[in-house]
Amino acid sequence: MTSKLDQLRAMTTVVADTGDIEAVARLKPVDCTTNPTIVLKALGTPMFADAIKEGVAWGKKQGGTPDAVAAAVADRLAISVGSALSGLVPGRVSTEVDADLSFDTEASLAKARAIIAAYKERGIERDRILIKLASTWEGIRAAEVLQKEGIDCNLTLLFSKAQAVACADAKVFLISPFVGRILDWYKKSTGKDYTPEEDPGVLSVREIYNYYKANDIKTIVMGASFRSAAEVEALAGCDRLTISPNLLDELAKDEGKLERKLSPENKTSVAKIIVDEKTYRWQMNEDAMATEKLAEGIRAFAKDLGTLRAMVSKELQLAAA
Repeated sequence: MTSKLDQLRAMTTVVADTGDIEAVARLKPVDCTTNPTIVLKALGTPMFADAIKEGVAWGKKQGGTPDAVAAAVADRLAISVGSALSGLVPGRVSTEVDADLSFDTEASLAKARAIIAAYKERGIERDRILIKLASTWEGIRAAEVLQKEGIDCNLTLLFSKAQAVACADAKVFLISPFVGRILDWYKKSTGKDYTPEEDPGVLSVREIYNYYKANDIKTIVMGASFRSAAEVEALAGCDRLTISPNLLDELAKDEGKLERKLSPENKTSVAKIIVDEKTYRWQMNEDAMATEKLAEGIRAFAKDLGTLRAMVSKELQLAAA
C-alpha cells in the first residue's frame, strides 16, 4: 500500500509549511512557505548560526539608525532562510512582506521589490519566489501591481470568500486560506467540536475552490494552517496544500485509502461576483471571524518580526562591544 502522503501527492501539490531544513530535505515537498514565525524558529537552530554571523557582519558596515540597521539585517536573514530552502525544493519559496506594512500599499510594493532584488543578488530569480502579503485591501492592491510586473504573489491570512474574490479580481497567483485558524475561532465561539466534514475551515476552502473552478479563475488555492491530518484529508485534491512536518510525517505513516474530495472536474455552477473596496470592507465588517483572525494574524506576525529585530539588535550590540 502507498501512504496517504504519496496518494495526496498524486492529486495535490504538497508544500512544506516550515523553515526546518532537515525536514524539507527528508519530506521533499515541491514548494516551501515561510512567515516571520517560521523564519524566527529557523534562525534559532544551529544550521543558521553562520548566516546570523554573516548578517551581523554585513549590518556593521551599513549606515543609518540602529533600528534601521537591525531591520535591514532581519530582512537579510529572512532571505538567507528562503535561499537555503530554495536549494532543496524544485518549486517556489514564499517570503513575507513585513506585517506592519499590511495597510500600506506603496510601502508593501517597495519591500516586495527589495525582496526580489535580494534574492536575485544570490542568483535566485523571481520565478522561484512568491511574495507573501496579508489579504487586506491594501495588500491585494499591492499584489495586483506586482503581478503586472511579473512578480507572483501569495495572499495569506485569508479567511473569507470576500478576500478570495478580491484576490481573484486582482489576478494574484495564489491564495492561502487558513483552515485551522477558522476552526479555532468557531470552536472558541460555539464551544463545539467539529468533524472534518463539518469543519468551518474545510467548508470555507471548498467554497472558494468551487467558486474559482466554476468561473475558470486561474488563481491557485493553497489550503494552509492545518490542525490535524483529518483536515488535510478533507481537502485532498485542492490545488496545493501547505502542511507542517509533523502532519506530513503522520500522513507518510498512514497507509489507509485517501479519498479525493476536490476536483476541477466536479465544479458546480456559481455566479461570478465583483468585490470592490466598499463591498470588501462591508463584507469583512459583517464577518466577525474573518475580521478578528485577520487582525490577530497580522499582530502575531508583527510581534515575531519585532522579536527577530530585537534579536538582531542584541547581536549587533554584542558585535560592537
